[in-house]
Amino acid sequence: MAGARAKGRPTLLIIGGAEDRVGKATVLRRFVRLAGGRKARIVVIPTASSFPDEVAAAYTDVFTRLGAPEPTIVNPRDRQAAEDPALVAQLDDATGIFMSGGSQLKLSQRFPGTPLGDALHRAHARGAVVGGTSAGASIMSQFMISMGDEGITPRQRHSQLSAGLGLLEGVIIDQHFAQRSRYGRLMSMVAASPSLIGIGIDEDTAIEVRDSRFFTVHGAGAVFVLDCRAASSDAPDARRGAPLMVSGAVVHSLPAGSTFDLAEVKLVDFVEKHPDTAVALATAKA
Repeated sequence: MAGARAKGRPTLLIIGGAEDRVGKATVLRRFVRLAGGRKARIVVIPTASSFPDEVAAAYTDVFTRLGAPEPTIVNPRDRQAAEDPALVAQLDDATGIFMSGGSQLKLSQRFPGTPLGDALHRAHARGAVVGGTSAGASIMSQFMISMGDEGITPRQRHSQLSAGLGLLEGVIIDQHFAQRSRYGRLMSMVAASPSLIGIGIDEDTAIEVRDSRFFTVHGAGAVFVLDCRAASSDAPDARRGAPLMVSGAVVHSLPAGSTFDLAEVKLVDFVEKHPDTAVALATAKA
């Protein structure tokens, strides 16, 4: 395998979907920088998409425009193909791995518990940045929302959890958050599993997670963090489809410039973004 291994802090770049690819491309530009810029060895995984060839071409165009060499494409057709040593070797040599949007169930069928899934974990551990958008964001956590109704009101058993990759433990990630009104489904999942922290990410917005603990928000929207550890809920007893009672949940709305501690579940820094200047409003450091 050519090239030196990435040697950095374990980093995830988790994107809420519909990221800008034609303008400033703030979020994808950050991914390229984390992957090594002109020296990056990026692998694109378009497996979640119903149009993987078109998606692979689109990300090849944007990553090369942003200064990276042409990416390699890894797209296992089924779970058996996820055992292919040649595909595993591509991930083992990558400095950046990017998973596209589409259906997270396609990803959960082909990556968790397979040699390719193991290679993703190795890449993360050695410091290659692992990025994902939309479905590629949901698969990052140990448990992911694989389907569910949208809307503001949380309802009993209107959503479903499936196994994810477990690159970020102790959380449930949802994407297209404000744009598709997914507050209710994330609340229903976290109310039923209050030991997990809910993270909802808007479109064209990302969290950059360092060492599986601290994340910083990038992009145009906001990130919603939901903490139900001390909340009361009727989730164990509510009938199917009923609105859930959830009282005492703690919520955080975090725009770009926010840094959050997932271990302590609290904001540790906020740098307000202005067009011409940045003003530090809090100075506690991670």
